[in-house]
Amino acid sequence: MNTNNGITARTVLSAMSVLIFATLVFAHGNEQHVMGTVTKIDTGAITLKTTSGEVKTVMILASTKFVKGTSSATQQDLRVGDRVVIHAKPEGDMLHATEVKIADQTQGMVHQH
Repeated sequence: MNTNNGITARTVLSAMSVLIFATLVFAHGNEQHVMGTVTKIDTGAITLKTTSGEVKTVMILASTKFVKGTSSATQQDLRVGDRVVIHAKPEGDMLHATEVKIADQTQGMVHQH
């Protein structure tokens, strides 16, 4: 095997990995992902127990987008006990939800970027 081809293949693979990672980071900016089960729902906030056992409260804004499965949803579609993935922007010591993905209980939760 020619070592130049091996180095080139490794170099290309490394460059592709860096580009993919950079694209994912850029796509999410400074957003955090909070995954867990909803324990409380208020007009302006959702409290959940995360997959690591922490209790977190995420603020809901008028601009927060809700999705259930593959369909648009609203905060009224959210129930205590639902599993969610919340994309949230940190502002001070609060998290502000940009998107709340509600698990379709018949299909399970699939996290997509």
